[in-house]
Amino acid sequence: MRDDPTLVEQIQRDLRDVRWLGPEEIRARARRRSQRRIVAATVVLALAGVSAAAVAAPRTSPPSALPAASASPDATPTQHEITTDALLQPADLTRPIEVQLSQAGMGEPVRVDAMLDQCRANLGLPEGWRFSRLSRSQTLLRARPAGTEPGNADVLVMQDVYRMATQDEATLALVTLQGLVDPCDEWRSRGPYERKGQTGTAEAVHRWQVRPLDSGGQGGVLLTHTISQARDVNTGATLDDETRPTNTAVVQVGDLVSVLSLGRDGTEAELQQFAVAAVARLCPNANAPPPNC
Repeated sequence: MRDDPTLVEQIQRDLRDVRWLGPEEIRARARRRSQRRIVAATVVLALAGVSAAAVAAPRTSPPSALPAASASPDATPTQHEITTDALLQPADLTRPIEVQLSQAGMGEPVRVDAMLDQCRANLGLPEGWRFSRLSRSQTLLRARPAGTEPGNADVLVMQDVYRMATQDEATLALVTLQGLVDPCDEWRSRGPYERKGQTGTAEAVHRWQVRPLDSGGQGGVLLTHTISQARDVNTGATLDDETRPTNTAVVQVGDLVSVLSLGRDGTEAELQQFAVAAVARLCPNANAPPPNC
């Protein structure tokens, strides 16, 4: 997948204009969602208010064969496809939506944080994500004032929904997250930077925290990623202020798992509200949903 200048600019802004991440780390961070971010950044070429057509996501591994539908007329039909009504809808959100972009895929990992992949690779560890059978993703862009052009700052929420082989596999996608995070308790990322005409090697410390999330489903966690203030490894000089923590919500209903993250201006309270709404959308689309759905 080619790199997009606007995507790189967005990552740089997330790090307060300190470009200490190397190209490999940028690609790793963007791996799962770079396709949708690129589309969002280039939406200036489309008319406001139109929805992009769904496109096929890259297949990262051969998809598992789908089970046959139940032959018993009295059995609850097994759902295979992830329809668009399993996703958040504009009515669920706190702000007006202008553009809705979506894509679908097969056999993809339930990737929660691509930067965590970079940490584990640096430590010689496998990624460790569980693989889904089917997935559907979307990016919702907030409405803009008249006369302004859209960009990555207009992203309100990004959502991935995965259908797992079984309900147990969906549960494992959540309960194994703490184990994936533990080795990266204080991971030091180091790489070259260029800022205001100065170059050097910078270092920052990454931390992840997993907390329970009450979303009304069968399980929910909140993953918080913080990055310390970057500093020059030779001079010890700090390069800029600390970046804002980023939060990712992961919720489960039956055999479905949804991963949600917000744009730059999103808050933890807003993310929790979206997670509750996401669970309500997953309930009628899940196999073996809980009784409270």
